[in-house]
Amino acid sequence: MAMTLRLTAEDEATLERLAEQLGVSKQKALIAAMNNMEHNAKRKRDLAFAREYVMTHDKELMERLADA
Repeated sequence: MAMTLRLTAEDEATLERLAEQLGVSKQKALIAAMNNMEHNAKRKRDLAFAREYVMTHDKELMERLADA
């Protein structure tokens, strides 16, 4: 799917630097950045879920550990 992306001059420069650092086109650099952000967001959600699960299902244990 074709898409027009409007960037500020500063954002364009950032994208160019990223593409150069990765050794890829600006399009591929942008896709890599999006995938990385999605991965990080999913990891953050998964960790929050795991923490909440432990804090609710192992509440007694967590309280005993906090008092130790």
